[in-house]
Amino acid sequence: MRSFDTLDNWHEEFLKQANPPDPKKFPFILLGNKIDIDGGNSRVVSEKKAKEWCASKGNIPYFETSAKEDYNVDAAFLCIAKTALDNEHEQSIYFQGMPEAVSETEQQGGCAC
Repeated sequence: MRSFDTLDNWHEEFLKQANPPDPKKFPFILLGNKIDIDGGNSRVVSEKKAKEWCASKGNIPYFETSAKEDYNVDAAFLCIAKTALDNEHEQSIYFQGMPEAVSETEQQGGCAC
């Protein structure tokens, strides 16, 4: 429950550090992991509570997953990939001021840093 209790802080801190132009449009996804344990009977955070949190943050996609049972993992990653591709143009804007990476040939010829 501690992870879920600090989710608001993590979400806000990430937005603060990333400083996207439109924080409400910044893509997030929430995963409820290890749902295979004890048939889900010992879960600490209910699906309803997780979905309510996602709804309060602008309908963030939510997936209940089990890496052990390979349950919903592919669907979650497909959602992440689709979201990244849908926002590709917007995301590239964040890095327009970043310098180009130093190539290997420059590094071999001396100090290119």
